[in-house]
Amino acid sequence: MTPARPKITAEARRARLGPRHLLTPATRAATPEAVADALVALHATDPATVYLAAAARMGNASVAELERALYEDHSLVRMLCMRRTMFVLPTAFAPVADAAAARAVAVRERAGLAKVIEEQLGFDAQWFAATQEAVLAALAARGEATAAQLADDVPDLKSQIVQAPGKPYEARPRITSRFLGVLAAEGRIRRGRPLGTWASSQFRWTVAEPHPELAADEARAELVARYLDAFGPATTDDVKWWTGWTLTDTRKALARTDAVDVDLDEGPGHALPRQLAAPPDPEPWAALLPGLDPTPMGWRHRDWYLDTGHKAELFDGTGNIGPSVWWNGRIVGGWAQRPDGEIVTHVFADQGREAAAAIEAEAARLTAFFGDVRIRPSFRTPLERRLSA
Repeated sequence: MTPARPKITAEARRARLGPRHLLTPATRAATPEAVADALVALHATDPATVYLAAAARMGNASVAELERALYEDHSLVRMLCMRRTMFVLPTAFAPVADAAAARAVAVRERAGLAKVIEEQLGFDAQWFAATQEAVLAALAARGEATAAQLADDVPDLKSQIVQAPGKPYEARPRITSRFLGVLAAEGRIRRGRPLGTWASSQFRWTVAEPHPELAADEARAELVARYLDAFGPATTDDVKWWTGWTLTDTRKALARTDAVDVDLDEGPGHALPRQLAAPPDPEPWAALLPGLDPTPMGWRHRDWYLDTGHKAELFDGTGNIGPSVWWNGRIVGGWAQRPDGEIVTHVFADQGREAAAAIEAEAARLTAFFGDVRIRPSFRTPLERRLSA
């Protein structure tokens, strides 16, 4: 008879979540590097998410500490990797993410742009290679440059393509951003300091050191092991979704780890052996997490921490989560920043006095971190729009 798989309940998963993701007061980190390491990577599609996700998990968060890690020590790096999403992750782990995910993404990005510019502009592979070298030479000469400065140095980057021809939303952008995005995806250049505040999406560019070459199969196994360490237990579908891999590659990578099969409320899953023991009772905790925070975006199956009846309020039409309020391992509401800087929260159901006080304290911490900076999430959700009005 086949032995029964260990059962890990939703309650046990929620008990692990706060300490593991550095969300309880006692487990908050001292550095942004520790935050990124604990979560594998921080979502960076919206630049503000990086800062707000780190601030929620640090005892004494500051913009200066994030800027040190990103732009001075370069101990954190911004990369297009898992499921073609922008992340910030520890520089030491970047070669693994590159081999496991980013390399394949970069190949698709280059092929897609090359096809468009050849069909619309007549630029061939020889032009692509020559323009790449011209951009790298311009960056080496300048040390750091904006996209506009690079387009002045390499005028072909000002060439325009047509997107969605004949549609009401037809656009004719320059190829500058996409071309630089390909070079960044390949690890040839990297984003430097933003042009505006820490919430700005416009960056300066610098030449990057290439990542060491790692074997893809080994890198995928290491990435899955790190994912399970941060987010396990998880289903095969969770791993496949988070990485952006095929089902075959996902199963192969899981098989190369020491994960064991377990039963979850949503079906079969995988956990590391040390995750089988019952977790200790965590201290009560509240958190105000930003849109696209890595915790709510860590799993495809979210019923164990999110009431599905609230999904329409918290997510946009393409599955991006907005700002969320958490209490003891569950999403219980949302928040927004108003134009005057006030942080407004909404809780779907009364969670009691202790929760209300903890949420209020987190709102005060967040207000202090923002200071004079005002943001609007890149992906807006129904609840965030209402609260920010």
